[in-house]
Amino acid sequence: MHATRSGSLWKRIGLGTLLFLVAALVIFHTIVPRVVDSRMNTVVSATLPPVSPQAAALHRTLFVADLHADEMLWGRDLLARVSRGHVDLPRLQEAHVALQVFSAVTKTPRGMNYDQNTGETDNITLLAMAQRWPSETRTSLRARALYQAERLQDAVLRSQGQLTLITSRDSLAAFADRRRGDPAQVAALLAIEGLHALDGKLESVDVLFGAGYRMMGLVHFFDNEVAGSAHGVTHGGLTPLGRQVVQRMETLGIIVDLAHSSQQTVTEVLAMATRPVVVSHTGVAATCAGPRNLTDDQLRAIAANGGLIGIGYWDGAVCEPTLENIVKAIQHAVSVMGVQHVALGSDFDGATRTPFDTRGVLLITEGLLKAGMTPDQVARVMGRNTLEFLFRGLPAAQP
Repeated sequence: MHATRSGSLWKRIGLGTLLFLVAALVIFHTIVPRVVDSRMNTVVSATLPPVSPQAAALHRTLFVADLHADEMLWGRDLLARVSRGHVDLPRLQEAHVALQVFSAVTKTPRGMNYDQNTGETDNITLLAMAQRWPSETRTSLRARALYQAERLQDAVLRSQGQLTLITSRDSLAAFADRRRGDPAQVAALLAIEGLHALDGKLESVDVLFGAGYRMMGLVHFFDNEVAGSAHGVTHGGLTPLGRQVVQRMETLGIIVDLAHSSQQTVTEVLAMATRPVVVSHTGVAATCAGPRNLTDDQLRAIAANGGLIGIGYWDGAVCEPTLENIVKAIQHAVSVMGVQHVALGSDFDGATRTPFDTRGVLLITEGLLKAGMTPDQVARVMGRNTLEFLFRGLPAAQP
């Protein structure tokens, strides 16, 4: 009798343990990613103020483009409207956004900060496991980039023609023609934030190009095998591999992104570049001092290269995240570089707090008009510059 009771007790304990583990796994894979996403990608206000009829009418005529968002990291369905984060297809359509650059994040350090980080730790592994990324993404950063590309391409296939992946000048021209008759269409361009995603191999540039990537940031929050980061330890420049990588990117028609790059990396890339570069999401030091924001000398050097910068919306780019500060940064960049070199680079869904989600881009149109910009200048900053830059920088045709 005692043995029977003891056996039943152990069975109950075993069953209880199993149920606890199952519940813990369900929470880990479903609730935890949503909570992390909701807490890390926030807005100052979800309520958008009304805009003037003049701004609304102008905005409807614009080709609106954003050079940087990290939506692919968070495991949402891009085609479904959700109440968290900053970007999804329905909100892009509502905001009249024509083109969104989607960037793959493959690794970030614990305790991430703007001053100094090493690459010894990794925040993304647990997030990837919680979101059930393929097993190979646990050990390969290139696999993480390839998986995020697959997710975007899957969304394109399921979108019934509403979302188009841009990989060449030809595909961009065809999209622009189609969109004139259907403003609900949105273009997507694949980018990478940090070439630690190469796994230290030059041939990975070609692999990622084959997966659809057309813009690549050399570094993110730590120094890697390619270059020094503005937030790394050495603040150095290009490595020998980095020089080979830049040359290969230019040969293939991949746009070099200098966001997060150290001053030395920026200088060395501009010295060797034969094609225009981009700084996809940044601020300007004159309106918000900080290690990742561009000095006036850097702005002039990028303009001399024929390059383009995207002004960000979050605190690291504009200090207090307000519409007024975004407009102020844009105005300063225009005054130093010329209007043709300035664009939008929100850093939406980049673990950022912004004044609004993508629906609020209309407020920037109005803010620039109120600041005294002409409708043509507003059109350039809001997206025409990005469109023209991509026509110059992308490969001519689909490989």
